[in-house]
Amino acid sequence: MTASDDRLIVALDLPNALDALALTQRIGPQVGFYKIGLGMLTGGGLALAQELAEEHGKRIFLDMKLFDIGATVENAVRGLAQFDIDLLTVHGDPHVVRAAKAGAAGKPLRILAVTVLTSLDRADLDAGMMQAGDVADIAVERAARAMEAGADGVIASPQEAAAIRALPESAGKLIVTPGVRPAGSALGDQKRVATPAQAVADGADHIVVGRPIWAADDPATAAASVLAELG
Repeated sequence: MTASDDRLIVALDLPNALDALALTQRIGPQVGFYKIGLGMLTGGGLALAQELAEEHGKRIFLDMKLFDIGATVENAVRGLAQFDIDLLTVHGDPHVVRAAKAGAAGKPLRILAVTVLTSLDRADLDAGMMQAGDVADIAVERAARAMEAGADGVIASPQEAAAIRALPESAGKLIVTPGVRPAGSALGDQKRVATPAQAVADGADHIVVGRPIWAADDPATAAASVLAELG
């Protein structure tokens, strides 16, 4: 069995658990880490997470981007922490991070804080009446505040990875970068992107790649190409 390179997390952005499970079987043992997002929550996502972890030995990144009052976030995370999940996302607001860490207490689940979604640019932040300033600067500041609040790491675009890795608060923390596109791939709905090699060179511990793999005619070959770019 080929050992997997867990720097690559493949996003299972498919409509249901059966299709996603079939995809993991097509990709094979070279990928050992999968992301299950909000879009599959009603399509059997939690059951898939449990099956992939317990029956197939895969690592799981549950991308829920939780946001609510502290008590609600804490209770939600406490429930999710009963599953065999490695990583869970919450919004990077410090009160949300602190509540999530309280809910995960005593469990190996690591909490990742979302900084600024990789599908957003300055115009999007303006439309949402968000703080003025450079998007990258805002993402880096949110990362610092989230890590100060106890986050085990952050979700950020690869374009901010180097600046976040340079923060003193980032010591021992994870940086996970979506918005990664292999050389020559279409951007899709992502706006702040980089290649796999560049993201890792800039400090990312894990890259998340979805559409370029799951939409490929041969997902196993597409995954192998991304892994080859990582070196």
